Amino acid sequence: MIVTSVNVARAAERQIDGRRVLTAIGKQPVAGPVAVGMLGLEGDEQADRTVHGGLSKAVYAYPAVHYAFWQRVRAQARVSLWDDPLPPGAMGENLTIDGLDETRLWIGDRLVLPGCTLAVSEPRLPCFKFNAAIGFAQASKLMAQSGYCGSYLGVIEPGRVTAGDEARLEAGPREVNLRELFRARLGLV
Repeated sequence: MIVTSVNVARAAERQIDGRRVLTAIGKQPVAGPVAVGMLGLEGDEQADRTVHGGLSKAVYAYPAVHYAFWQRVRAQARVSLWDDPLPPGAMGENLTIDGLDETRLWIGDRLVLPGCTLAVSEPRLPCFKFNAAIGFAQASKLMAQSGYCGSYLGVIEPGRVTAGDEARLEAGPREVNLRELFRARLGLV
C-alpha cells in the first residue's frame, strides 16, 4: 500500500442545504512530511467533534481505487464532466491510499508507516456534508450501498506521514470486518 496523498483542511463556514455550517471536509493535499499527533494531522481540523476527530477518529483514510466510482457517478448525476477528476482529499480524507480496500480491513488492524503507526478503529458514516462535497443529495446513499466508506484510524505511534510512504498492514484480532461493521451501523444487515 502507498500513501498517494496527505490532505488537511481548516474548518470554515460553507452554505450547505440553505444553511451556514462549519466544515473541514474540503481537504487539500500538502507536500512534504506532516506531523501526526494523537489527535490527528498537523494543520487539520474537524468542525464537529461529536462525529469526527478524537482519539479513535484522529485520521481518516480512503482507498484511491474508489475515486473512479465517484468520478463516474458525479458525471451521471451531471455535477461534473466525465473526464473531470476528483482531487485527492475530496472524500474528506486525510490519507488517500493506493492498495487499500475496506474488505481487507478489520477493526484493530494496524497501518505501519515509516514514520508512524495507525490502527483501524471504525468506518466513516456519511452525512449531509459529504453530499455537498460530492455534489449531489444521493452521495451518502451511494456510499452506504457501495460500502466505499474508508476507515477512521487511531494513532498508536505518533510521528510523521508523507505522500509516497509505503504502508504495511499488520493484522489485528480479525473479529470485526470494517465493511461488515459499516453495514451493521447503517442497518443494512
